[in-house]
Amino acid sequence: MADKPHPKNLQELLSKRDAVVGVIGLGYVGLPFCIAAVFKGLTTIGFDVDPDKPSALEEGRSYLKHIENSSVEDMKNSSRFSATTNFDRLAEPDVLVICVPTPLTRHKEPDLTYLIDTTEKIAERLRPGQLVILESTTYPGTTEEVMLPILEAKGLKSGEDFFLAFSPEREDPGNAIYSTSTIPKVVGADTESARTAAEDFYSIFIDTVVMVSDTRTAEMVKLTENIFRSVNIALVNEMKVISEAMDVDIWEVIDAAKTKPFGFMPFYPGPGLGGHCIPIDPFYLTWKAKEYDIATRFIELAGEINTSMPYRVVERLVQELDARVGKGLNGSRILIGGIAYKKNVDDMRESPALKIMEILERRGAQVSFYDPFVPKIPKTREHPEMTGRESETWRFDLTADHDAVLIVTDHDTVDYENLVKHALLIVDTRNACRKAGVWSNNIALA
Repeated sequence: MADKPHPKNLQELLSKRDAVVGVIGLGYVGLPFCIAAVFKGLTTIGFDVDPDKPSALEEGRSYLKHIENSSVEDMKNSSRFSATTNFDRLAEPDVLVICVPTPLTRHKEPDLTYLIDTTEKIAERLRPGQLVILESTTYPGTTEEVMLPILEAKGLKSGEDFFLAFSPEREDPGNAIYSTSTIPKVVGADTESARTAAEDFYSIFIDTVVMVSDTRTAEMVKLTENIFRSVNIALVNEMKVISEAMDVDIWEVIDAAKTKPFGFMPFYPGPGLGGHCIPIDPFYLTWKAKEYDIATRFIELAGEINTSMPYRVVERLVQELDARVGKGLNGSRILIGGIAYKKNVDDMRESPALKIMEILERRGAQVSFYDPFVPKIPKTREHPEMTGRESETWRFDLTADHDAVLIVTDHDTVDYENLVKHALLIVDTRNACRKAGVWSNNIALA
């Protein structure tokens, strides 16, 4: 049967910006999405199971450091936004956008618990004419194989009664150049009516909408983007190890190589991968590939290299402690400089700093941390035992009380001059000191 055009009332609602949007999951993806939609005139309802998030938003308060309170206040004061934990209101929006976590299990397999639970909540309240869009990163086939049967279980048909699409989130917390509205949006759907509805919706508040043929293609796009980064980061991490052995400065190598105006794109080494995307997304594809009897050796090798970097960083610290300070790791006082997964944000998702702290403490070191963006470690899946540990308070001679400082995150606001001035040893995994114009004999790159 040929696709029916999406209902005139939805088309009219979108064209007049009278459609109500529901965003499920108010974290690093969902909250910026709400702000972008509201600022373009769309009435938006935010849903979250964590009561603290709707409560904060109703007070006009941001809980993400890279999003200012003023943005949340303006959204709230527009009278076009409300936030709730009441999922019975899912029938109200004309468009439902799912932005829930899609983590991995301890065995590196996809954990779709949050997605399935959300889809079931929607299915209980699904009404004709609604557009449902998944933005959470996942393996190709999830929208069609997992979500679609749940949504159709009560008799409504996709493409006829309701519309289903996938559009991978591309949020980059802390990016001062690109925002939700200015990052091109890839969108895929499996019926023509859903494609039309999704394109009409995103075109309201996204500058560039890139339509692809179906949901599987759109799902693969996001994995390809992040696997590309994972593989190239693994390559430069391996190059760093080789360069260290040959007494070559890998940072100087990269800076020189990137002067070539074609054929080279700079990636930089680090202490391990962090964030929700790069450490996780490749394993979604490797897991799905097994269904087709395909071995993803290249992707898995990159994962092994990147996963090993925290251990490599610790070994480098041990070598430098012995050579420069004359101490072993056991009993040494180590200050971790920065624990967020990337600079200038408070995002702790999959941060390699926590793994490094675990390794150091397991080997007898006394570990503390300083991070101006993370005053207290939030609860994490992998390191719940570190929940609540507090950052050191900054003072100009903070590092004098420690045997070594291990820079893991290169926040721009850190006073690197005094950090280095009072330290016996700085082991810098991000080249942060030299980027800040600070050079000293007590700095070792790692």
